Amino acid sequence: MRSLLRIQAIVIKELIQLRRDRMTFAMVIMIPLVQLLLFAFAINTNIRHIPAGVVDQSQTALSRVLQQTISATSIVNFTRHYTSLSQAQAAIDRGDVRAVLVIPDDVSQRLVRHATVGFGTPSASDQETSRPIAQWLVDGSDTAIAASIKSLRNMPLAELLDKPVNRNVPTFEVTILYNPEQRSVVNIVPGLVGIILTMTMIMFTSAAIVRERERGNMELLITTPLASLELMIGKIFPYIFIGAIQVVIILGLGYCFFNAPINGGLWQLTFATLLFICASLVLGLVISTLAKNQLQSMQMTVFILLPSILLSGFMFPYEGMPEIAQYIAEGLPATHFIRLVRGVVLRDVAVVDMTFDMVWLISFTLLGLMVAALRFKKSLD
Repeated sequence: MRSLLRIQAIVIKELIQLRRDRMTFAMVIMIPLVQLLLFAFAINTNIRHIPAGVVDQSQTALSRVLQQTISATSIVNFTRHYTSLSQAQAAIDRGDVRAVLVIPDDVSQRLVRHATVGFGTPSASDQETSRPIAQWLVDGSDTAIAASIKSLRNMPLAELLDKPVNRNVPTFEVTILYNPEQRSVVNIVPGLVGIILTMTMIMFTSAAIVRERERGNMELLITTPLASLELMIGKIFPYIFIGAIQVVIILGLGYCFFNAPINGGLWQLTFATLLFICASLVLGLVISTLAKNQLQSMQMTVFILLPSILLSGFMFPYEGMPEIAQYIAEGLPATHFIRLVRGVVLRDVAVVDMTFDMVWLISFTLLGLMVAALRFKKSLD
């Protein structure tokens, strides 16, 4: 009986302590709630509205009807128009679009040849003269995106001619760029760099200020002539080298064991990685100024890590998410870095050509550094 009373006293004490620790109590509610919303609402493997471009070499009513017919499937949205294949290729490289439809100038003749009389097997001469009516150029670095575009290969177009269509010849030719073998590891390895750096960099610095406070070193830091901004920079600088080592390990092992290519230049990769490491470390510092102890800093790190894994494009294509989930994803540094690292590693694109993601990471780092410095100064008052 006395044992039960002692256990009851401990239970009551823990419940009171949990009630006072508002951050822990909030995480108990928020983590399962966020996971439920992410998995049930934001994650969608049925990809629709893929941003696509068009190179219309025909400029006829038929080519416009063809675009409208494809758009009606909701698989792609034609958001850009280009005048040449070189422009289209550059747009795919930069990530402006994920696929480009190339409509040849003889699309009308190709569509007529594509039609057959009856449903029998066409002769060898018919097969030779009947060709796909257009071509898709697809960014194959994301296998899910490529699979969705490939589903249009045999898209029926009989309604355009009011007669049967030759089913033995694909409607569209599909050319997969950057990853023609459609190996998932090619897409996963660069994305894994972003996720591991997110986890480790934020975790390292999220406890930086809290650790000083728990060890009793805060008074020493107060008495030093260091400015708050100088302290913040000094806190993150050593971890930049740790992040660089992790990148070398991930990409090196990916290349050696899984034959994951590294097509981009070393300096481009270094620049992109440095931007993201700084952004992640600064985010950890901001968390460290908010948390009261290391447990809270770990909980807040997990709160950032889950959306980074699920919404950044690492596991599920960005295009498959609802619009509200895409807005949340745009606020995560991992989203922008994964675009950059895949562009550099897989498509050999210069970081400066992916201007939006580069500028976003730089701005996030500068803003986060100022916020962390101001909050640290405020905590000393």
